[in-house]
Amino acid sequence: MRIYYDTEFIENGRTIDLISIALVAEDGREYYAVNREMPVRRIRRHDWLMKNVVPSLPHGQGDRRNHLPKAWLFDYYDPTVQRRAVIADQVRRFIQDTPDPQLWAWYGAYDHVVLAQLFGRMIDLPTGVPMWTNDLRQETERLGNPHLPEQPAGLHNALADARHNRARAEFLDRHQRPANSDRSD
Repeated sequence: MRIYYDTEFIENGRTIDLISIALVAEDGREYYAVNREMPVRRIRRHDWLMKNVVPSLPHGQGDRRNHLPKAWLFDYYDPTVQRRAVIADQVRRFIQDTPDPQLWAWYGAYDHVVLAQLFGRMIDLPTGVPMWTNDLRQETERLGNPHLPEQPAGLHNALADARHNRARAEFLDRHQRPANSDRSD
């Protein structure tokens, strides 16, 4: 069963640190978490992340918003905000509870590194967690670059992006060329 996922992260050419992760399985299950231990100081100095990712993180709603410290980048009390070890355990269980899991992401190389580093080194991946991620962008290229549906909203929100990865895959499934379409038999 395919699991579409996305991560938001900060990287500096040597390290990649998780900000948020979302997984969407073909059977409708979803998972979304924000890393409570993300490097907030580094993120504050990163204009692109502040403009594009931070607004999609959980923020207090209603009256609660007025009681959160203004210095917070996100609402630490939101139930999706978890410690990294908790996220790793929940991601592991989500994937292991999926029969024959296949991971799929859009430009998924960094996403796979972020996911794998939840568990330590690549060789530390738990049993049942795939050692690679299938790449939807590569699949799009293989299928002749059909015009994909645009994401309606939530760009750079890991859950909205993972849901859109599922929509992209479903579109590609419907628009695949027949296996022998270039043969003239």
